[in-house]
Amino acid sequence: MTIRLILTAICAFGFTAMLMPIVISLSKKLKMRQVILHFVDNHASKAGTPTMGGSAFILAVSIVAMIFFTPNSYLGYVTVAVFAGYGIIGFLDDFIKIFFKRNLGLNVYQKLVSQLGLAILVAIFAYNRIDIGTEIWLPGLNYTVDIGYWVIPFVIIVFLALTNAVNLVDGLDGLASSVSTAYVICFCVIIVLLIAFSQNLGQSVVNEYNNLLIFGVALIGGLIAFSCFNGYPAKVFMGDTGALALGGALAAMATFSRLHIFVPIIGIMFVLTSLSVLLQVGYYKITKKRIFLMAPLHHHFERKGHHENKIVISYTVVTVLAGLMCVLLVVLINPI
Repeated sequence: MTIRLILTAICAFGFTAMLMPIVISLSKKLKMRQVILHFVDNHASKAGTPTMGGSAFILAVSIVAMIFFTPNSYLGYVTVAVFAGYGIIGFLDDFIKIFFKRNLGLNVYQKLVSQLGLAILVAIFAYNRIDIGTEIWLPGLNYTVDIGYWVIPFVIIVFLALTNAVNLVDGLDGLASSVSTAYVICFCVIIVLLIAFSQNLGQSVVNEYNNLLIFGVALIGGLIAFSCFNGYPAKVFMGDTGALALGGALAAMATFSRLHIFVPIIGIMFVLTSLSVLLQVGYYKITKKRIFLMAPLHHHFERKGHHENKIVISYTVVTVLAGLMCVLLVVLINPI
C-alpha cells in the first residue's frame, strides 16, 4: 500500500505539473482572466491573471486516483464525483464572470441552491451506506457516537461550511492551496491511524478507507504541483472552479471517513476566515463600524502591512500545528 501511495502522489504531481502550462496558455488565449473587486485596490496589479487553474488539478487528481484505487470499493469513486461536481459549480461561476466581464458570477441563491442540492445528495447517500450511516468517530478512534437522523443536516452543514470556507481563504497567492495541502496531509495521517487503531473493521471497510487515502494523497500531489504556479507572484489562480472542488473534496473525505470531529480543528484557519466575514458583516449592519480593516482575515493582515508570503506561511504553519495536535491526541489515547 505504501508504494501505491507514493506512486499516486508522484503521478498526480507530474500530471498536474504537465497540465498547468497548457491550462495557463489556454486561459490566456481564451481571455479567461481574473477580475479584481474595486475595493481590493492593493490587488489591482493582479487583474488579468489567468484563472480557472483549478481545472488542471481536478482533472489530474481524478484520473490518477481512479487508476490507483483498490478494487471492490466505491467511496473513492463517489469522492471523485463530488470533487468534480463542485468543480462544475465553480466552473459555471467562473465562466459567467469571464463571459460577462464582471466579478459576480452565479448570484448568491444560484450558488447556494446548487451547493445545497449536491450536499443533500451526498448526505442521503452517506446515511444509507452501512459503512457510514449515522455514527461519527470520536478522537480515540475506537468509539463512535450515533447522532441518528441528525447526520443528514450535519453533513449538509459540513459541505456548505467547507466549500465556502475554502472559497473565502482563496484570496492571496498560494493561500488556499498551501493551507489545503497541510490540511489534507494531516487528515490522511489520521485516516492511517484510524485503520491502525480501530477495532473490528472489516476488510471491505479498510478497502474503502484505503481509497479515501489514495484520493487524499493524489490531492496532495496535485496541490503541490499547482502551488508551483500559484505561489507569489501567481501565474494562475484556481478560481471558484478549484476552490469549490477543493472544499467539496475535503467535506467528502470527512463525511466518508466519519472523521468530522477533526475538521474544525485541523481547518482552524478556514474557521477563523469564515468567522471574520460573519463578524464583520454582522457588526457593520448593527453599528456601521468595522471590526477588521478588511475581511476576510487575510486581507486585514495585508492592510496591517504584512506581505502575502508571510501570511501564507503563517496560515500553513498554524494548520500544521493544529493537525499535529490532533495526531498527537489520537496517539496518546491509543498508544502504539
